[in-house]
Amino acid sequence: MLFSRRGHGRVTVTEAHRAVQEGTALLLDVREADEWQAGHAPGACHLPLSGLAAGADVPGAGTAATVVVICRSGRRSQAAVRLLSQRGQDATDVVGGMERWTRQGLPVQDERGGVGTVI
Repeated sequence: MLFSRRGHGRVTVTEAHRAVQEGTALLLDVREADEWQAGHAPGACHLPLSGLAAGADVPGAGTAATVVVICRSGRRSQAAVRLLSQRGQDATDVVGGMERWTRQGLPVQDERGGVGTVI
């Protein structure tokens, strides 16, 4: 991985944002559809945790060295990292999720590309 991990495979929102911008990681948002539609990080892909648990493949995961997983606060993303790791995928969790992402002033867009919110 090209950015430093925190603790047990966790990164800060700033590290995650930088890695996605540099193209060294895929940002996977595992929140539900209504949460995603209200607001998500630009460049993220969406796959709810329930879909991942049911065996769905991560869109674009084969092209990324690392999957960086985000949810609202961090609980679902940690579960997703465990599932992905069991599949042999290099995955890490974003500490604080989209709540911290927005507190840090990082961009959030809605499903139409406008300014989004985190619900």
